[in-house]
Amino acid sequence: MNFKKELDKLGIFERVGSVADELGLETFVVGGYVRDLILKRPSKDIDFVCVGSGITLAQKVADSFDQHVPLNVFKNFGTANIRLDDWDIEFVGARKESYRHDSRKPIVEDGTLQEDQIRRDFTINAMAISVNSESFGELIDPFDGIKDIKRKIIRTPTDPILTFSDDPLRMMRAIRFASQLNFDIHADTFDSIIHNAHRLQIVSAERIIDELNKIIMVDKPSYGFKLLFVSNLLHQFFPEMVELQGVDSVGDKSHKDNFYHTLQVLDNICQNTDKLWLRWAAIMHDIGKPPTKRFNNKVGWTFHGHEDKGARMLPGIFRRLKLPMDERMKYVQKLVRLHLRPISLVSDKVTDSAIRRLLFDAGDDVDDLMTLCRADITSKNNNKVQRFLANFDKVEQKIIEVEEKDQVRNFQPPVTGEEIMAIFELQPSKIVGELKEEIKEAILEGQIQNNKDEALDLLYKLADRKGLQKK
Repeated sequence: MNFKKELDKLGIFERVGSVADELGLETFVVGGYVRDLILKRPSKDIDFVCVGSGITLAQKVADSFDQHVPLNVFKNFGTANIRLDDWDIEFVGARKESYRHDSRKPIVEDGTLQEDQIRRDFTINAMAISVNSESFGELIDPFDGIKDIKRKIIRTPTDPILTFSDDPLRMMRAIRFASQLNFDIHADTFDSIIHNAHRLQIVSAERIIDELNKIIMVDKPSYGFKLLFVSNLLHQFFPEMVELQGVDSVGDKSHKDNFYHTLQVLDNICQNTDKLWLRWAAIMHDIGKPPTKRFNNKVGWTFHGHEDKGARMLPGIFRRLKLPMDERMKYVQKLVRLHLRPISLVSDKVTDSAIRRLLFDAGDDVDDLMTLCRADITSKNNNKVQRFLANFDKVEQKIIEVEEKDQVRNFQPPVTGEEIMAIFELQPSKIVGELKEEIKEAILEGQIQNNKDEALDLLYKLADRKGLQKK
């Protein structure tokens, strides 16, 4: 099979091939670019492998341009990289690898193209296309990768037990590719993932979470999470999510399976957002249910306070998973804590005060919170779903009306603590905080408008009651 027509569409292939011919290096485009070319998927990353020095080839290719082309050389890894417009182009010499049992870092030696292909993770990533002039465009596919693409199969080139034992991260990558491409994992390959799941312990949390985030960002991530669960990989790094799975029953009273409910919420929210951290909020929204689960003879199963428990659990989970402990964590934590609040507002009798408090607590994230709440409606009864969604429409309209009138989203006190201290010649103290809090509560309750004049009038009345005098 020949891909000359496809390679001719981009001049870099002929250029690299010409330089490779001058240097006498067999050179190939390999891996993901070849896979995506066959799948007709867009790709901006090109990997070249040559039988020889990839660094020398990259330097000569960079020099062949009339204009300056940035070149980055990584001597320790034997690789080099050039940036060409929005293309990321990497060069490496063909190599073979061997592994120690306690590390996924390989011992690397120079090798042939065949040895380079056999070390790759999956057959669909082990194909190569020649760029040398005599064989330009010729496909080298020793493991039937193109057949696996047609069959939509993820399969390792060699014994999967050894492949995953050598580099356990490949198990996460198998599920990531299955999720991204909507492929199945070959039965022997999946059995080997189950067999080697415990080996994930030698992989850093950073590498695991990088693959997990890529799974989360696919159109329907529930598929990947189901594979992670069934293979026991999820158990290795995210036991809190595993705990969501299962249904308990007492008599005729059961609760829903919160693991599969969470996956449905995640799929729902992915239809409306590509924000990674909003998707994480969907994953985490019920994470506090297992430790708060109780059975009551009158009402059945309850999860009272699971939103607060989940919010408290979240920093520890983020820290262990090596997720960012910054505003992104606080954003997810906020949405987890507040995700039941809009549901309580689904009533014609909801007060402006309740809406103001939601706006105050959610701030600029109120729209994302409503997106999460809509995704959280997972009943099999379509009439019930439509009724809840219609009620949320009313809540959102009420939010718009109250915000236009009162402007309490991202509320800032009309009178600051510094101003209170200056007016009454106070030092930082409890009474300053009390005055600020009472002004805030009056605004949220609608007793005064959110402006400085009314806030100052109230401040003077409050201060008079407390025996404070203006200076």
